Amino acid sequence: MTETNPKLATIKALLAKAEDPAASPAEAEAYFAKAASLMAKHGIEQAVLSDAEPGTDKLDSQEFKIEGTYVPDRATLLFAISHALGAQNIFWNLTNWNTGKRYRLVRIYAHASTLARIDVLFTSLQLQALNGAQYGRPQPGESTTAYRKSWLSGFSSAIRKRLQLAEESAAQEATEGGATGAELVLVKREEAVLAYFKGQHPGAKAAPKRRLTGAGWKDGVKAGAGADLGGSRLGGGTRKSLA
Repeated sequence: MTETNPKLATIKALLAKAEDPAASPAEAEAYFAKAASLMAKHGIEQAVLSDAEPGTDKLDSQEFKIEGTYVPDRATLLFAISHALGAQNIFWNLTNWNTGKRYRLVRIYAHASTLARIDVLFTSLQLQALNGAQYGRPQPGESTTAYRKSWLSGFSSAIRKRLQLAEESAAQEATEGGATGAELVLVKREEAVLAYFKGQHPGAKAAPKRRLTGAGWKDGVKAGAGADLGGSRLGGGTRKSLA
């Protein structure tokens, strides 16, 4: 997706620089801040263009197969990104019958340009999250796994807030710059996405709330608050769908 879109390619390059271990914290944050600004503005531009020329940014969906370690926690990060960008999601917990291992299949519903941004963000942020969680320090006697799960939850929460703030700021800036009704356009797009999603999954139910016991939440929030994202507004088996 990014190879055919110069702006997303630029954003991806900035995120790569921010993720470079050789970059100082200040440099990483500077790269991220630039990527976040570009990502948000790009999203608004696409939304306004699509509103003026219907059909230029069609509703679509994309699947993300999450397997390996900390599957539910990485899925939570994907949900945080997609919800902040006005998308809808549904998931299935599945089993790979060849390996016997569980994995999660997530389908995201949004406009094509939003799906491209989610893809870029999730690719970058899940790597940052997994790397960052390893450096956390559980309390004496605390399970490392429990600590990291709560750390990842805090990280996802902070990311969602940052993305929502970036999207709101970009919409306000666009309106002040003459893009009439930018905020209204975003509302219309979210309503269209919701209607499209419900049409595809009329019987979807909300997932139960996760209960985590680890003490890593605050550390995860702190890491998420300084993460290098790119803000804006990322078998077989029985299929139990949860929205």
